[in-house]
Amino acid sequence: MLNITYNESNITEKRKKVASKFFLESLNIRTPNINKLSNDDIRILFDFYDKIFFESWFKKHFKGQLLFSLSNRMTKSAGLTMCPKNISVIKAEDVTIEIRIGVNFFLKYNALKSEKSVCGIKTNNSFEALQLVFEHELCHVIEFLCFYKSSCKGQRFKELAFNLFGHTSSYHQLPTNREIVGKSLGLHLGDMVSFTFEGYKKTGVIYRINKNATVMVKDTKGQFVDNNGSRYSKYYVPVNLLSK
Repeated sequence: MLNITYNESNITEKRKKVASKFFLESLNIRTPNINKLSNDDIRILFDFYDKIFFESWFKKHFKGQLLFSLSNRMTKSAGLTMCPKNISVIKAEDVTIEIRIGVNFFLKYNALKSEKSVCGIKTNNSFEALQLVFEHELCHVIEFLCFYKSSCKGQRFKELAFNLFGHTSSYHQLPTNREIVGKSLGLHLGDMVSFTFEGYKKTGVIYRINKNATVMVKDTKGQFVDNNGSRYSKYYVPVNLLSK
């Protein structure tokens, strides 16, 4: 696999072939717009990438186990590959590597109207974005198996990702919850907001925005203390319940 090099037209053709076969196999995704995603979908996606891009190398030679999972809590990275730290000393059949996908990046792909590039490649829909994120994670898997460590900041990784998939970057420009909330609701970090908690109105400052907003409310009995000695209590509030 380290010696495979595809040109742009090869990559585009193979990527489209993966997509067309995937749509026929998946029970959740029949079009390029993702509304539902499961672990089984990621497994199906892997099987077609192995067959079409790697000539079934994993099926023929990989003795360990690949796991696939989804996360609702990933707010910055759209993908993550986890590998045991002792991979260099354990038996090949005992190696377990897991690819985790941040599902919300794809379910909320159309939440903002903006250009959405992944790994340096412009995407037109959420499935294309998923493919590119998955390709990036596959490069991590290959590096872990061949070199026992992986970093997308390294030259070796960059060359591998370019040769296999034409990637020119290791980052994505998919909408984050913070960006979606900022543009759709006008709420940003540091904004003073109010909300109702157990029948009482609370006022505080937005400290973090993920799936919900973290709001710090001044409270003389609060357990959080700032540099000025002021005390705060922390509240997790659905963003649609906040008022500026």
